[in-house]
Amino acid sequence: MGTETPFVNKNIIIRRVIFIALGLLCLTPIISAPIALVMGILMAQFIGHPYLYLNNKATQYLLKISVVGLGFGMNVTSAMKAGKEGFTFTVISIFGTLVIGFLLGKLMKVDKKTSYLISSGTAICGGSAIAAISPVIKAEENQISVALGTIFILNSIALLLFPVIGHLLGMSQNQFGLWCAIAIHDTSSVVGASSKYGIQALEIATTVKLARALWIIPVALFSTFLFKSKSSNIKIPYFIGLFVVAMIINTYVPFVQKISPSIVSISKAGLTLTLFLIGAGLSKKVLQAVGIKPLLQGALLWLIISATALWAILTVAS
Repeated sequence: MGTETPFVNKNIIIRRVIFIALGLLCLTPIISAPIALVMGILMAQFIGHPYLYLNNKATQYLLKISVVGLGFGMNVTSAMKAGKEGFTFTVISIFGTLVIGFLLGKLMKVDKKTSYLISSGTAICGGSAIAAISPVIKAEENQISVALGTIFILNSIALLLFPVIGHLLGMSQNQFGLWCAIAIHDTSSVVGASSKYGIQALEIATTVKLARALWIIPVALFSTFLFKSKSSNIKIPYFIGLFVVAMIINTYVPFVQKISPSIVSISKAGLTLTLFLIGAGLSKKVLQAVGIKPLLQGALLWLIISATALWAILTVAS
């Protein structure tokens, strides 16, 4: 027993050193968002996350701070224009996703609440939507975990795949930004994919995605009726308001405009670190807990929405 303890402690220290070193590397311009995500996934599979119990809160706070910081790189006028262009796509895609998700869940006999959480996460904004709606429908911990696992796995694929498809199809910045906002689940992956594509794509994707996130409120209210729940515990994503404030400050305060590039640069580094942490949280246990049916439902729903949105954007959006 006494001979095992030093070895165990040494192993933990090595894991922590590797984890911290990779995390710091993600804060440098050398590592892009997709590479950071892959690094995190590899860390989870082969080494393990030494601070897994802190991971969820860390990613939530870091993501929100990073998104607000990105607001300092945007202009109110162009953001409003992007929001108007994406409004029709947003409304149609949200309700279309919820309906198709319900039908797929029924067809594949996925647990009702798990199916609804996957559909809501796909329709609005991934993990944030699941976190907001789960208390409203009184979802159990295992249902939430399966839904989050499904969304995060598909998110990882989208972050790596979307920029490649965008370039192959010769999509414009406007088209790609809109497609990311509609078809990628989480805000972190939307920003990661669109920032790799270009500044204009990033601006459109972030604005449309955050406007889309506001639909958490009506969908949560609808959920109380659908599941006959009396709960009023709806978490409103306050960081969206701070993002708008940051945009307004950047547009109308000249002094801030001088330091905005630095704030945006730091925020992008924060986002890259967030994606590394998300990847590091996808442990073997998480992957095994998801199961084939929920994952298949989430994948089919995502493919249908992604392909439909892509067709609509290439046909309609300029």
